[in-house]
Amino acid sequence: MKNNKLWFKRKLYGWGWTPSTWQGWAITIFFVIIILDEALGFKDAVLAKDVYINIAKILAWTVAFVWIAFKTGEKPKWQWGKREDDEK
Repeated sequence: MKNNKLWFKRKLYGWGWTPSTWQGWAITIFFVIIILDEALGFKDAVLAKDVYINIAKILAWTVAFVWIAFKTGEKPKWQWGKREDDEK
C-alpha cells in the first residue's frame, strides 16, 4: 500500500480485523450486501447445482474480502486485551 493508512486494525480481542477507515467500512458493507444477496439466492435454487454455485460464490467473495483485509490491514495475530505498544 502506497500510503500507510490502514483500512483495517487488529481486533482488541481474538484474531482478525475491524474496519478503521471509511474505505474499510465501505468494503465491509459491500461484502455484507453481496453475501446477503447470494444467501437470498438459495431460496430460488431449484437444482442442487444452483446451491453449489451459490456456495462457491460466497466462498469466492469471502476469500476476496479476507485478502483485501490482509493487504490493507495490520498483520493479524491473536490478541487478548490491550496491545503491547498501547501500554508505552
